[in-house]
Amino acid sequence: MDTATFPADDTVISLTQAWVAEAVIGLNLCPFAKSVYVKQQIRYVVSHADNEADLAQQLLNELQHLQAADPELLDTTLLIHPHVLQDFYDYNNFLDVADQVLEDVELDGVIQIASFHPQYQFADALPDDIDNYTNRSPFPILHLLRESSIDRAVAAYPEASAIFERNIATMRDLGLKGWNRLAFVVSKKQHQL
Repeated sequence: MDTATFPADDTVISLTQAWVAEAVIGLNLCPFAKSVYVKQQIRYVVSHADNEADLAQQLLNELQHLQAADPELLDTTLLIHPHVLQDFYDYNNFLDVADQVLEDVELDGVIQIASFHPQYQFADALPDDIDNYTNRSPFPILHLLRESSIDRAVAAYPEASAIFERNIATMRDLGLKGWNRLAFVVSKKQHQL
């Protein structure tokens, strides 16, 4: 894909931050996100990789960076990769590669990789089902999370197992029209992505 069709890195980060604020936090899709967002403990990295091998290398670098960082300063990383894996099925297949990278550096059980994509589709859903939008983001993203942070958040949130079902209900109540009214969606359309 021609890199000229993508906005500048600062715009990619702004759109991603708007998605975090409007969808992830604003719709309470992740009740744990607000704290790290407010404390500015999220690292936003725009990858310029245009192939899977380069993305895997950058993922390795970011995993090591997160592991080495002080958790009080950096809790989680969003590796945004707008130039590669635009097709969801290719992205979904790459998740096996991402898990292997995690295992190769012996960080499985220490860091977890969550997946977000503009075309995200659950296995049992149709492409246009609103349920998919719980994991839809403005760009393909590999979200690197510390397992220790997840454990603390789950311990503090008594009904963590109900989050997924609540998110589906939220999306169904919101509907596609409501989703399209969110600021990051409007902003993305203005940038003609």
